[in-house]
Amino acid sequence: MTALADYVTAARWFGGKGRPARVAGTRRVGRIGHGTDPVVVVDLVEVEYDDGGEPELYQLPLALYPAPQDRLEHALVGSWEDPEHGAVHAYDAIHDRDAMAAWLAELDRTPEADSAESLRPETPGLSFHRLPGHDLDVTTHSTPFSGEQSNSSVMFGEDALLKVFRKVTPGRNPDIAVHDVLTRAGSDHVAALYGWVSSGDVDLAMLQEFLRTATDGWDLALASVRNLFAEGDLHADEVGGDFAGEAARLGTALAEVHATLAEEFPTRERGPEQMRELAEAMNRRLDEALPVAPALAEHEAALRAAYDDVANHPGDRAQQVHGDLHLGQTLRTVHGWKIVDFEGEPAKPLAERVLPDSPWRDVAGVLRSFDYAPQVVAMGLGDGHDEAERQRRFRAEEWSTRNRAAFLDAYAGGRQLTDAEQALLTAYVADKAVYETVYETRNRPAWVDVPLAAIGRELSAGGAA
Repeated sequence: MTALADYVTAARWFGGKGRPARVAGTRRVGRIGHGTDPVVVVDLVEVEYDDGGEPELYQLPLALYPAPQDRLEHALVGSWEDPEHGAVHAYDAIHDRDAMAAWLAELDRTPEADSAESLRPETPGLSFHRLPGHDLDVTTHSTPFSGEQSNSSVMFGEDALLKVFRKVTPGRNPDIAVHDVLTRAGSDHVAALYGWVSSGDVDLAMLQEFLRTATDGWDLALASVRNLFAEGDLHADEVGGDFAGEAARLGTALAEVHATLAEEFPTRERGPEQMRELAEAMNRRLDEALPVAPALAEHEAALRAAYDDVANHPGDRAQQVHGDLHLGQTLRTVHGWKIVDFEGEPAKPLAERVLPDSPWRDVAGVLRSFDYAPQVVAMGLGDGHDEAERQRRFRAEEWSTRNRAAFLDAYAGGRQLTDAEQALLTAYVADKAVYETVYETRNRPAWVDVPLAAIGRELSAGGAA
């Protein structure tokens, strides 16, 4: 148990870092495949916190071997007497090609079905689901991704990507639910879902299209800014790396995804009472933020005025949205923009993440990304020369303004936002910037001026574009 606890709490995907924690117990939910070398099992590990917070459940797929495996030393969880398999050396299965081949083979044996309830129940404790339309290539080997924070993914050749959820919660995972619906609806703006794995009411993993030609949207934005800064006195619309066309295409893609989600998922009309509740929630977040980030006090009155505009809003329609959208959740492929990771904001409970919300929350998240990208590059180029830094700041704002306007105009289909829509979007942008100010204060104090400057600029201008 000690080795298991040490591995889980030190893992990159463990969400409770900095909090005194202990493993309260483990539960084996199933075995994958029937081979003997390795034995591949799925354990759920319950973690409790000394500060009294809610316990959390983490998934740990294991490859169990009777003898040490030098090639997997970096993924060793520990050695112990397993109740079912005797003395074993346990490795994180994500890093073992033989173990991951068993996952893929099990999904390949699952009959394709048009119903979302289709499953293959022969594997005790585990259910395998497949969507029609794609033949898996089981001859490919797995390669784990190294950069993820909260989940673990492996790609199978150039064919498919398996995302294994680490922190799991009872209830349908929105990443699966949304990809399922968008795939069946034929959306061009997501990686197609091929299947998923669950245990009872807990979703464990999803298999989807591997976007081989994809480039991260955040990385593309940073490259565009660097290109602008390298071009001397040219303006953002004059350089070869101008991003406005891509920003517009992303706006169109998001609008089409939102339209499909509104058609396929239940929507909810929010009247004056619900709008007042939304404004109260934003005010509460500001109340909690002020002691952590005192610099927000300068903008408190303007922020509360923006939230008052929401409280007086006549109402809107809430629907299924992404919930945590920014440029890092987008990929540019040869076939256009793709939006990924529909799990919602990781810090929120699942019950909150699956609630309908305003599409303007997603729009606000992307707008904040377009503000961050040039500021991040500008800070990285600081050389102490005041005039050079002043010029970069000016051009950074120019880049941000141009791309935010292109994205928003395309999202809105070229029409002007109504006053009510603009007020709601402004409040969502401000609410996001308050969150960012708290985050930067706690984690990257040198960056805190980025969201603070945005709050002052947006609220003084009275708009988000």
